[in-house]
Amino acid sequence: MYQYLNETFQKHNFDQASLQDGELNNCTFEQCSFKGSSMEEMNSIGCRFIDCDFTGAMLNASHHKGSAFTNCKFTGANLFVSKFEDCKMVGSDFSNAYLDGITLIGGDWSYTNLRHTNLSKQDLRGIRFTEADLMGCNLQKSDLRGADLSRVQLSQCKLKGADLRDAIVEGIDLKSLDLQGVLMDIDQAVLLARSFGAKVGN
Repeated sequence: MYQYLNETFQKHNFDQASLQDGELNNCTFEQCSFKGSSMEEMNSIGCRFIDCDFTGAMLNASHHKGSAFTNCKFTGANLFVSKFEDCKMVGSDFSNAYLDGITLIGGDWSYTNLRHTNLSKQDLRGIRFTEADLMGCNLQKSDLRGADLSRVQLSQCKLKGADLRDAIVEGIDLKSLDLQGVLMDIDQAVLLARSFGAKVGN
């Protein structure tokens, strides 16, 4: 097991590296490449990954707490049963990544590409998803109470049984969604009614 503490790496090449079962504490990685690297069961705490490339990396069962992955590429990465707790993921791309069993706890996932991800039955309360692309995601029975869904792309999403109460839904075309079985609060119901042309008043 390895451990990095308070280290900084810029434009470093970690491609195909064996980095599994280690711990990164308060480290900074800027424009680094982790293509095809083995990072299973590794932990990051308070780290910053800026413009890094994790294409094809093995991150299954990894755990990240209070770390930031901004504008990172996870194309084709394996994130099976990984956990992201209070992380900042702004602008990162998860195209064709394997995300089954992933756990998201809090954090900022604004502007991310999470198309077709299975997030069913997840506790997603309070997470910020502003302008994220969640097209085709499975959000059935997910708890999205208090989440920021401003201008999120939700077309083709499965939402049956999801809880949207107190979520911010500004900029979402509610009438275009299949809302059967979705829990909504009064304000959201009024927005939905108005989107169909209803005049709501006392």
